[in-house]
Amino acid sequence: MSSSFNATQGLIIVNTEIHGPLGSAILRLALDTGATGTVINTGMLVSIGYDPSLSPNRIQVTTGSGIEFAPLIKVSKIGALKKEQSDFPVLCHTLPPSAGVDGLLGLDFFRGQLLVIDFSIGEITLS
Repeated sequence: MSSSFNATQGLIIVNTEIHGPLGSAILRLALDTGATGTVINTGMLVSIGYDPSLSPNRIQVTTGSGIEFAPLIKVSKIGALKKEQSDFPVLCHTLPPSAGVDGLLGLDFFRGQLLVIDFSIGEITLS
């Protein structure tokens, strides 16, 4: 599956669908090859029925403001670029409104796949 992006500026945004106990949501996640794990804004997860405060798993995360511990939960299904994964672990973190995205799509989503980011034509391909 291929998707276009603006190769001259800004983030690479990937529309991503997540499913939870109360429904699903389409999120705008920034493709982040510097993030080993996928991060989703806590508010978005709560809106589809997850309660990150109940997660016994907390993962150490290094952010621009220091080291924090973020809840790790498994979403029932996540899909992007025509690829779906079930019981997928995501970190819950509150992002500032100025981020302009609902989270980060990290390397964990792409492992075992061929990911091509072609800046010459502004296209991302996952196969």
